[in-house]
Amino acid sequence: MSQSFQGVIRGVYGYFGGTFDPIHNGHLRMAIELQETLGFDQFALVPCHQPPHRQAHSDDRVRAQMVSLALEQCPGLQLDPRELERDSLSYSIDTLQQLRDELGDAASISWCVGMDSLVNIGSWHRWRELLDYAHLVVVARPGWQLPQSGEVADWLQQHRADTDVLHRRPCGAVVIQPLSLLQISATDIRQRVASGNSVQFLLPEPVRQFIEQNGLYRRAPGESENPCLPK
Repeated sequence: MSQSFQGVIRGVYGYFGGTFDPIHNGHLRMAIELQETLGFDQFALVPCHQPPHRQAHSDDRVRAQMVSLALEQCPGLQLDPRELERDSLSYSIDTLQQLRDELGDAASISWCVGMDSLVNIGSWHRWRELLDYAHLVVVARPGWQLPQSGEVADWLQQHRADTDVLHRRPCGAVVIQPLSLLQISATDIRQRVASGNSVQFLLPEPVRQFIEQNGLYRRAPGESENPCLPK
């Protein structure tokens, strides 16, 4: 769609995609702060069906169920299961095209990612088309820096904007948003569970209980995680 929008924005929507394997308090805190800080009318978490660059450690429906349990304690956030309904790799561009078709040209759509995703965005499927359908909101993380050279750095310099653009235009900008992030990772949680260590207070209690009751993330002695798939 055209980025030279001259009309009135009708709805400001935020989406946060991921494997959520498992969802934890860092994910939830980030989503809540993004909604409050940037003024989204609606904010949804979008569990992916099959991530293109890594292997999920639990079934997509199980991950979605954990997200649903977590969001019972977060009434301002929603679960969007659309990627689970596509029997294919979960490409962000496909999701954004679908959202734009549903919400119309006057809606402001933001796809929210971490700084690590921005650094690697050049490997995403049809990444240069993302801004044709949405804004990209990048959450600044300690230890990560913006690309300083190359095509992603040039693209960023061309499209970077302040947060007010989310309420003025439907798409087309990259917004860098610092947040007070909790230093929690799904990898660490899986490793703790596999080692028999406590994960209490790292993720919502209903999710912790679900993991324990269903025996998720346990592995045999000597078995290691292998999160990467061949490209």
